[in-house]
Amino acid sequence: MEPPNDKDKARSSPLPERRHRRFSLQYPVRLKVHSADLMVEFEGVSRNISIGGLLMETSFPIPRHAPVSFIVTVEGAELGRPIQFMGEGTVVRVDPKAAEELFAIAVECARPITQIDHYFAPTGS
Repeated sequence: MEPPNDKDKARSSPLPERRHRRFSLQYPVRLKVHSADLMVEFEGVSRNISIGGLLMETSFPIPRHAPVSFIVTVEGAELGRPIQFMGEGTVVRVDPKAAEELFAIAVECARPITQIDHYFAPTGS
């Protein structure tokens, strides 16, 4: 029997640990793609979300490395009202899903995803 070679070691080594815990959540996402002279907005659905980014599906291919911003709207009877989370980052992966005519878009955030309410002061008395 031959000793394992470097290729075998590479295949058998564990995958790197993720930096942030992911949550399998399917909610509407509004994604804005920014370029030098244009801003385009797309709609999609989240597949999983972490504090450091999200994986979403949309009908449109978005270029890798494109700067983006997004808003995820979380709704449910137990929440009382919709809650929105926002983030900004870069598209790090685009995977076509041929059978469904969709694209899986992975976004890595520049800063942790935050709840929009934190950016607005309460109104009224």
